[in-house]
Amino acid sequence: MKKESDKNLPITEDTAKEVVKRKNNNPEGIGGFGSVETQPGDNSRYLRHAFGIWDLPTIDIADAEQVQKRIEWYFEYCIKDDMKPTVSGLAMALGVDRRTLYAWSRGETRDVTHSPIVKKAISILETLWEDYMQNGKINPVSGIFLGKNHFGYTDKQEIVVEPKNPLGTAEDPEEVKRRYLEEAAETAEIPENTDSED
Repeated sequence: MKKESDKNLPITEDTAKEVVKRKNNNPEGIGGFGSVETQPGDNSRYLRHAFGIWDLPTIDIADAEQVQKRIEWYFEYCIKDDMKPTVSGLAMALGVDRRTLYAWSRGETRDVTHSPIVKKAISILETLWEDYMQNGKINPVSGIFLGKNHFGYTDKQEIVVEPKNPLGTAEDPEEVKRRYLEEAAETAEIPENTDSED
């Protein structure tokens, strides 16, 4: 059993390797395209990259200049580590969740100060996502998922319905009623007086 004080110890590279040491525990990609099989050391690298963001000093997220500097830092950090930047990683670097990031980009909160900055950052991520998809650098299923969940893409099929009357143009209901009553009166048999004396 671990001591209570062990919870706050820093994560070492050996600990990270221990967490991800299982080899070939991932499914293969679709027909070899965008294979998700990891190479030895991949998971440690991903985890180390995430931990580099986890312990960043807090910024004043109300200050647009600090937000912009942290966004720039995040992209530079991804370049340095040769890692794909992500929406969740960007949000984590800012100290917010991705829903807050989306709210800023849509102008729901901090419209004037944050929306233009965050829109640019998300546009960069979307551009990278498209490049990865077009150049086979991401599993297609994962790419579709990311496009729908982060960038608003949808599978859409438009069906145009045009109302048509197969019997011709619709007639006025009152006119139809009048004609029916006239025809009914003409064809109705009026019984003759059949009182007979026997």
